Amino acid sequence: MPKKILLISANRHRAPYPIYPIGLSYLSTYLKKELEDYDVLTFDMNFGTLEELGALIDAQQPGYIGLSLRNIDGANSFDRTGFVEGYESITRQIRRHSRSPLILGGAGFSVYAPTLFNLLQPDFAIKGEGEKALVELLTALDGNAGYEHIEGLLYKNKEGAVVFNRRREFARKLSVDFDDRLIDYYWEHSGMLNIQTKRGCYYKCIYCSYPLIEGVCVRCLDSDEIVENLEKLSKEKGIDYVFFTDSIFNIKNDYNVALAEKIIRKNLRIRWAAYFSPSNISNEEMALYKRSGLSHIEFGTESFSDTQLANYGKRFTFDTVLKTSELALKHNVFYAHFLILGGYGETEKTLEETFENAKKLRYTVMFPFVGMRIYPGTMLQQHAIREGVISENDTLLEPAYYISKNFDPATLKERARATGKAWIFADDVQNEEIERFRMKRKKKGLIWEYLRLP
Repeated sequence: MPKKILLISANRHRAPYPIYPIGLSYLSTYLKKELEDYDVLTFDMNFGTLEELGALIDAQQPGYIGLSLRNIDGANSFDRTGFVEGYESITRQIRRHSRSPLILGGAGFSVYAPTLFNLLQPDFAIKGEGEKALVELLTALDGNAGYEHIEGLLYKNKEGAVVFNRRREFARKLSVDFDDRLIDYYWEHSGMLNIQTKRGCYYKCIYCSYPLIEGVCVRCLDSDEIVENLEKLSKEKGIDYVFFTDSIFNIKNDYNVALAEKIIRKNLRIRWAAYFSPSNISNEEMALYKRSGLSHIEFGTESFSDTQLANYGKRFTFDTVLKTSELALKHNVFYAHFLILGGYGETEKTLEETFENAKKLRYTVMFPFVGMRIYPGTMLQQHAIREGVISENDTLLEPAYYISKNFDPATLKERARATGKAWIFADDVQNEEIERFRMKRKKKGLIWEYLRLP
C-alpha cells in the first residue's frame, strides 16, 4: 500500500477572480518525483466544502496532511475582513477526522509563521518554499529520524517552545504538473492559468512581504520546462492565456529574453501577462516580449510622485514611469498602474503630484489602494511602531493599515475622477463589470482594457 499525503489549498478568496493554487501544484509535483512510494492527494477549498473535506479524509485516511494558507486577508482597507477564522474552521475539521500529523505552510503562513503556529497548533510547519523541506520532513518521520536540522521548519521542542530553523538554501530546479481536475474550473472562472518563472525579490519596498516569503535571492526556474508546460496547456487543454506570477517579472532580463525566444521558436499561440516594475526594460525587450505573446502589463508603480516613490523605497522616478508607459503603447501592450494612495509619507502635495502626473498617461487604467497593509518584518512595521500606529506587540493578524494623517481621504475619488482618467477603486462597481465580461461574454485573461480608458 502506498503512503498517502493530502495537500489542501485553504484559499477561498475570489476577488478579483479565483486563483489556481499553483503553489500546491509545485509542491505536489516535487513530492511525486522525490517520493515515488507516496500517493499525493489534493483538495481545493475554493470549490470544496468542509463536509467534503471531512469525507475525503475519512475515505483516504492519509498518513500526513499539509495545509497551505495563501492569504490572511484581502489587503483592502475598504474591506478588512480577515480569513484566519476560516482557517481555524478547516484545522478543526481536519482534527475531527484525522490524528495524522498536520503540516502548515504557504505564503500567508510564512509572513505570520510563529503567530499562526501558536494559534492553529499544527504538528509541524514550513516557512517559505516547502518542496525540499517537506520531502526531508516526511523522510525523517517515516524513518523515525531527527528532523531538527531541516531548514525552514517550525516545530515544538521537548520543552514545548516553538523552534524555527532559518533557511540558507533554496530550491533551484522545480517543475509543475497542472491538476487536470482544476484546469477546467479555473480556465472558466478566471480566464487564465498561472505559472512562475522565478522566485525571490531583491528590491526593498518598505511595505512588501515578498522578500520575507521567497527570500531576496532571485532563482530562475527551468525555462525549457516552462515552455513545455505552456505547450502542453495549449495543445491538450486549449489554454491560450497565462499569468507569470513572479513578484516582478523584469528581473534577470537575460533569462527573460531567452524564455521569450523559446516561446517564439515553439510557435506557441499564447498570450501572457505579468507584474512589471516600470524600470529595467528596454525597447528591444518590450518588442521581443510582445512577439512572444505579452498582452498585458500590471505595473507595481504605487505613486506618480517622486517624493512618494522614494518614501516607498522605489528605485525609479515618474519620468521612468512615463517613458515605460509610452513604450508599452508603442508596442500595443495593454498596461495598468497599481497605486497606493495615502501611504507612508503621503501629503496633499504628493497626492496632487500623483493626480497631475496621471493626466500625462495615455490609454491606461489605475487601480489605487488606500493606505498600506502593515506586514510583520517590513520596514513599514517599524515606521508604524515608531509613530504609534500599532504597538510593538501587535501580531498584525487583524488587518492593520498605515494611512497618512496628512491628507483628506474623503476627497480621493473626486480628485481622481477630475483627472479624466480611468481609476478603479477597490469598492467600485466597475469590478463587477469586469466579472460580467469574464463570465457572460467568455472573455479570457486580464480584461480591464474593456473599461473606458481615456
